[in-house]
Amino acid sequence: MLPLPDRVLFGAAYYPEYTPQPRVKTDLDLMVEAGFTVVRVGESVWSTWEPEDGVLDLDWLEEALDGAHERGLSVVLGTPTYAVPMWLARKHPEIAAVDETGHRRPWGSRQEVDYTHPAFRHHAERIIRAVVGRYAEHPAVVGFQVDNEPGLHLFHNRSVVEGFVDELRRTYGTVDALNEAWGLTYWSHRLSTWADLWEPRGNAQPQYDLAWRAYQARLTTDFIAWQAGIVREMARPEQWVTTCVSYSRPAVDEWEVDRALDVAAGNPYYAMQDALAVPTPADPVPQGWTTTGTWSVVHSADRMYASKQAPFLVTETNAGPIGGSSTNFPAWDGQWRQVAWLLVARGARMVEYWHWHTLHAGTETYWGGVLPHDQRPGRVFEQLARLGAELGTAGDVVAGMRPDAQVGLLFSVPSKWGLAFQPHEGPRGPGHSPPDEAAYERLTGTWAQAAFDAGLGVRVVHDRWLVPPDGPARDPREVAAELPVLVVPALYVAEDALLDWLAAYAEAGGSLVLGPRTGYADPLARARLEVKPARLAAAAGVSYQEFTNLSAPVPLRWVGGTEPASWPVAGCATTWADALVADGAEVLARYEHPQLGRWPAVVSREHGRGRVTTVGTVPDAATGAALLDRVAVAAGVAPRDERRWHGSPSVTVTAATARDGRRVHVVHNWSWEPGRAVVPAAVTDLLGGDALAAGEALELGAWDVRVLVGP
Repeated sequence: MLPLPDRVLFGAAYYPEYTPQPRVKTDLDLMVEAGFTVVRVGESVWSTWEPEDGVLDLDWLEEALDGAHERGLSVVLGTPTYAVPMWLARKHPEIAAVDETGHRRPWGSRQEVDYTHPAFRHHAERIIRAVVGRYAEHPAVVGFQVDNEPGLHLFHNRSVVEGFVDELRRTYGTVDALNEAWGLTYWSHRLSTWADLWEPRGNAQPQYDLAWRAYQARLTTDFIAWQAGIVREMARPEQWVTTCVSYSRPAVDEWEVDRALDVAAGNPYYAMQDALAVPTPADPVPQGWTTTGTWSVVHSADRMYASKQAPFLVTETNAGPIGGSSTNFPAWDGQWRQVAWLLVARGARMVEYWHWHTLHAGTETYWGGVLPHDQRPGRVFEQLARLGAELGTAGDVVAGMRPDAQVGLLFSVPSKWGLAFQPHEGPRGPGHSPPDEAAYERLTGTWAQAAFDAGLGVRVVHDRWLVPPDGPARDPREVAAELPVLVVPALYVAEDALLDWLAAYAEAGGSLVLGPRTGYADPLARARLEVKPARLAAAAGVSYQEFTNLSAPVPLRWVGGTEPASWPVAGCATTWADALVADGAEVLARYEHPQLGRWPAVVSREHGRGRVTTVGTVPDAATGAALLDRVAVAAGVAPRDERRWHGSPSVTVTAATARDGRRVHVVHNWSWEPGRAVVPAAVTDLLGGDALAAGEALELGAWDVRVLVGP
């Protein structure tokens, strides 16, 4: 990663071109007053940069960049390729993306374009070179964002489909090889020629879908890498290139898309107000395009960190209500500070809000900005100004921290795609309803929340980070030493080498936790012939043949020796149950059910110097936290009470190591009620300067956060 400033960048997306009256100087002065250090500009207005074909207007942004430089503000300049001008749509209607129905996506929104089309690429390259060439030498510009939240649509354009067939031809060579690999004897889908391959919109075969999804993601990765290459031809050596990833996009591979970029960046949007309460409400708002729950903010940050296993940038996050005119839930006082410090504690090098001023027209009129519609500083400005001052006080101590992690959480994009097509729950299925894009997210989210509730730090690790397709695998001993617990939820699509690596991790001393659907399918999403969990059954001391959905939660009963103090009074299994058969593994928990009770729900077995724990269900939140706590303590991680600093139930502690080696503890109280925590060692309040001795109580107000530094 290229060098970033010695403090956390703090700012907002800024669109002077959208304001009803010119006010650049006023806006920039207010940003300085709020402690801002960065703005993102220019990414949404191709038609302003190029109002007509070949007619360029490049000078309109100069006032904002000059003013930013005069005030010491850094600038991230975006390429405007995700919002196509209407003159281009009119002149080249063939560049429109085709949807799954075979119709061109209508114009009037954004990202309606097939970005593989040569006509689009021609015009996109021209505007990229014009904008970047005009401002690359401007001293305010520290980096570039190419495009914006790529991968919104799967393209069904004829040329894209033909490109997909060409790739299959290169991969398999003959239709007979494809017939064999995809099992196309089924339903008489055997091909006699490549021309027999049906359109993606008619597909109901999982092997086809997995290949199609991977191909679409490669188109996105190639598009972003293509733009990054153009930008680097003109950028100064110290300027970095990124793109802002929306991790729920269907056509983005969050691991691959960042390979060609200098730093990972993402847009974590989250539900505010009481959705941030800890403990998590018993009936939380369902996850959507905004996440819900404080644990989900941590998980979003951990996924951004995982993209390059390094500190990251937050290019957009809520400044106010997000979701439109009927979704108005702005943060309570203190919550902006809380979430920003949580992101910084998990590795954020920049926190940038969307956006500076609330728009007066257009689709996102009610997506709240720092300034409201009257453009006067109000409560949001005051809250963020306090945060800006705190980040200034903290300085370089909190920039680029390495967040603590005792638990690894394996993330697999191929498994995400495989379970989108063949999900583990719900009345969904190929040919009957749209893919369930969130199926895998729900399974991984179960364990992310469990770790958060247990006070354990998580490091998300991608399958291809552990076992790269084009290089040596990570040493299992080193990973086990750094991450003594590795949770593997729903590794549905996996290479043999990765499954064997997981067994080696446990043998080397790691504590491996296997969730449902793990080791079930091969790299083509074909059900494996081996005993399940494939290639892991012997190490785990368990296997299964049957499984069932659960229409209602089923109580769990602890049977493995003395019940741990952390075990919930009424733990439950939800949504799914594998019919586990122990073969050398100790049974830890069973179902309280007349039929399911014959099978264990959780088993554990020593393997080499480590252990494999198999969880055959999706545990409820309390059970998941208790299970993970038990596994972590057995693996040598400090007991839960020590991780919690003997604090109030609403208090969490997020720890990280600063670049100078000092320990940083970010302590939150996620509640309307005051909270407290007992400091286990001498620390200093980084923002207030107060020293606290070991054993001293730290008092926190409602929705409060403190940043403490120790030796």
